[in-house]
Amino acid sequence: MLYPTFKRLMRSRFAQREDGSVAIEAVIILPLLFMTFLSLFSIFDAFNQYSANQKAAYTVGDMLSRETAHVDNDYLDGTHQLFDYLTRSPQESALRISLLKYNLAGDDYEVFWSQTRGWKTPLTTADVTGWNDRIPTMPDDEYVIITETWSKYEPPFKTGLENTEIRNFIFTRPRYAPCVLWDGMEGC
Repeated sequence: MLYPTFKRLMRSRFAQREDGSVAIEAVIILPLLFMTFLSLFSIFDAFNQYSANQKAAYTVGDMLSRETAHVDNDYLDGTHQLFDYLTRSPQESALRISLLKYNLAGDDYEVFWSQTRGWKTPLTTADVTGWNDRIPTMPDDEYVIITETWSKYEPPFKTGLENTEIRNFIFTRPRYAPCVLWDGMEGC
C-alpha cells in the first residue's frame, strides 16, 4: 500500500518543485569548497616557506663569502638569528657552516672547519667523502663555503600535508679572501 502512495507522490507537483534545491546543494558543496580553500592555503604556505628558507640560506652563504676577518661564535649566533628572522618560522631551525678545501690529487674534499647552531653536528672529512656530485669541480687547493640549513615545517591546517623538514644545501666561493677563517685559526 505504501508503494503506490509514494509513486503517486513522486508524479505529483511535489516531485517537480525546486524551491529547496539551493539549500541542499549548499549543504553538499560548501564543505568541499571550504576544504579545498584550506588545502590550497596550506599548499601556498608550504611553497612560501620553502622559498623563504632558500632565500635566507643564500643570504647567509653570500654574507659569509664576503667576510675577510675571522668568524667567531657571536657571528654564527647572529647568523642563525638572521636566518630565523628572514624565514619568519615559529618552528625550530638548524644551521651548519663549513669550509671545505678541494684536493685535486685525491679528487676529494677536506673539512677545514665546521660549526653548527641547532640540533645538527659539525661535518668531518669522513662525512664529505663522495660529495663530488654535490659540489662543482674546483681548482686544486681551492676553498668553498658550505651553508646547510634545516627548518621544521608544520602546515597551518591538517589537510593532507605532513610535518616536514625543509633542507637547503648552498655552496659559495669566498669572494674577497682565499678562505674564511674561524676564530683562532691562522692562514689558509
